This record gives sequence, C-alpha cells and structure tokens, in this order.
Amino acid sequence: MTPRRPGAGGRRAAALARRTAAAFFAATIVLLSAAPLASAHHVGAYVPRDNDVSANFKQIKFSMQAQKFSVATTLYEAGALRRELLKQAAALPPGLDASIRGALKAGDARGTETGLMVFFAALVRDLALEADRRLADARAPAATRIAGGGKILEAIWRYYNLVDFAVSERDPKAATAVRLAFEDAEAQTKAPAPAPERMRPPLVTIARVLAGVIEASSNVRAGADVSGEHSLTRRHV
Repeated sequence: MTPRRPGAGGRRAAALARRTAAAFFAATIVLLSAAPLASAHHVGAYVPRDNDVSANFKQIKFSMQAQKFSVATTLYEAGALRRELLKQAAALPPGLDASIRGALKAGDARGTETGLMVFFAALVRDLALEADRRLADARAPAATRIAGGGKILEAIWRYYNLVDFAVSERDPKAATAVRLAFEDAEAQTKAPAPAPERMRPPLVTIARVLAGVIEASSNVRAGADVSGEHSLTRRHV
C-alpha cells in the first residue's frame, strides 16, 4: 500500500516549524556575536568579553526568554556553565545543580534565574576573596599586587554583570553596594601611587554582600521546597 503523502497544510506547518527553529538559533548566534553595547550601569560602558561560561549563560537566558525551555535545559546540561558549577560544587549551596535542572524542566524561569544568580554570585564572592588574599601578600611589590587585583576585577565584572539585574530585583541595596564597591576597587587600579591596602576593603564588601544574597536566596528557595516547589537547600555561606 502506497504511504499517504502529507497534505498541503501539513507541509506548510512542517516548513514553518523548520523556519522558526532556524530563526531561533540564528538569533542566538547574533546575540552572542554582536558587538558589546554600553552597560546600563553607572560603572561605565565597559562590557567584558565572554568566555565559555558567560556565553553559555546567555544562550540559556535567551532560550528561556523565547519560552524554549527544552532547548535551555539541553544547553545547561551539556554546557560549560554546568561543568564549572559541578567543579565548584564544594563552595556552592548543596543541591544547586538539581534545583536549576528541576526549574528548567518545570518551565520555571524565576527559579532558574535564582539558581543561576546564586552560582555567579558565589563565583564573584570567591574571586573577591582571592583578590583580597593576593593584595595582602606583602612579599610581592605593591604595583604587582594592584595589577593582579585589576585582572581579577575584570573576571568579577564579567560574571556579576550577567546577574546584576537579578540581584537588583531581589535586593536593590545589595546590588548598589556591589556596584559602588566595584567602582572603589577599580579606582585603585588607576591611582597614581599603588596602594593595595586601599583596594582590599571594597573587595571584602563585595564578598560580604554577595554572601548575604546567596544565603537569602537559598533560604527563599528552601521555603518554597516545603510547599513542593524546586529549591536550593539552605546553607550558610
């Protein structure tokens, strides 16, 4: 028996689906490869170059905005962001990976955003503490310590810039404190006389404020878990 060929309506629907998928992935490529635009923050117009982790975050975020949660789940599960998250698991709230995956599979954009915000906030917190440790090492010349601190500041802004909006929505005072502390630390990299001891307090502030954001977000998610939603397990950091 000869198989029945799809009608004109079926062919048009299939073609439309193919075009929609192609347009979606093309838009993702454009988003990631476009020239950086000026930052909306008063810290200036600098937008750091992406690495694999930040590029993967943008892919996931764009997929969620397009309501393509199955695509976002695949991008997360097979991407550089999750690999880094698993590598840093000991310094993160327990259950963070499972929480993000569960939120993605449930189509929970807010829950996914919270989990990703916690991950990047923890990365920034640990980078700030590492910069403070290096700046305190008096065995190295002051100029060398300031230069090293400046490089870590670039990494801090690369990651914090991704989640500043999410932090601002949940805790505007914390977001403002982080941005102001970043400005203060950055100013020391441009000072005429290198003074590592002046660069340390704003970095400590960044770490302290983001530790609070992480704890508060983890507590909220733990409370949601009691009512049956996906959550992050509470942990003091």
